[in-house]
Amino acid sequence: MADAVERYLRDLGLDVDEDDAGAKVGSTMGNLYCRVEPHANGGTPLFLCAHLDTVPPTGPIEPVVEDGVVRNAAGTILGADNKSAVAVMLEATRRIVAENRPHAGIELVFTPKEEVGLLGAAAFDHARLHARVGYVYDQAAPIGDVILGAPYSHSMEVRFHGRAAHSGMYPEDGRSAIAAAARAIADLRLGRIDEETTANVGTIHGGTAGNIVPEWCTFLAEARSHDERKLADVVQEMLDAISFAAGLEDCEVETEVHKSYRGYRFKRDDDVVRIAHAALERSGFTPSYGLSGGAADANVFNEHGLRCLNLANGMQDIHTPDERIAVDDLEHMVGVTLAIVDVAREHAA
Repeated sequence: MADAVERYLRDLGLDVDEDDAGAKVGSTMGNLYCRVEPHANGGTPLFLCAHLDTVPPTGPIEPVVEDGVVRNAAGTILGADNKSAVAVMLEATRRIVAENRPHAGIELVFTPKEEVGLLGAAAFDHARLHARVGYVYDQAAPIGDVILGAPYSHSMEVRFHGRAAHSGMYPEDGRSAIAAAARAIADLRLGRIDEETTANVGTIHGGTAGNIVPEWCTFLAEARSHDERKLADVVQEMLDAISFAAGLEDCEVETEVHKSYRGYRFKRDDDVVRIAHAALERSGFTPSYGLSGGAADANVFNEHGLRCLNLANGMQDIHTPDERIAVDDLEHMVGVTLAIVDVAREHAA
């Protein structure tokens, strides 16, 4: 994907470079960066970002167009998340260059490892960007949906240490780490805690054999909230439940908590929102506003003091074998992108 994007942009006569983030984040590619020099005085420079990775497919990617909709004929993901945004941004850039379209400056960033924690965007040197306003198209919803906010998130790795013993001959000598983990998980509030907050336990591993009291058990959990104080309270509640369960089962426990990403919240009169609103209306769409329960590269850019808005682009059923996007929506998003460029050129920085 990185090679294809780089070839495409170079064929347009643009310079592209790849940073050294790949080795840092465990990817075969770094972040790609391309700057299209301004063609007009004044206005607001923009950056556009899309990620090149997908969730893992379980088979080949064989895109077909059926009744105006792009699907994967091979029964796994299509990868519209986020290759549909890549395609739209490349086509819009092609038209801007071919038409000598006036603009206030455009920068393109294509990132790796978004799906596993926004790693590429986090490793990007944000000081390279001339623009302070940017957009990602990474929300699976109808065109016109504008994401004003995304949650804060913490991840948690929990490892219980018990004592191994033969489960038939000396079970009383053992201390079950799996029992401790099970008790902790049973006491956690999981799923949707309130309209702003969720929590989840995603994986659990433990033990060595069916006839041995398990001396270890590990699980991975996360919590998210649009309210940073609520997130802190939920994480502490989880830690308390984990410690209590360990004590009841006479086990020890190690818990590592890591910040996954920071949340953000825009107001409707923020410049990044007003530009998108005007561009959507010019393109024939009625903007609607909401919050997302998931993160995108926008979280990282906003944490670094930039103003990056996530716009829906018509993707449907992402991360599933039914993932799809209408050809019309791809074309509409090219129009929306060009309208964003036009509005930004007219907008005082």
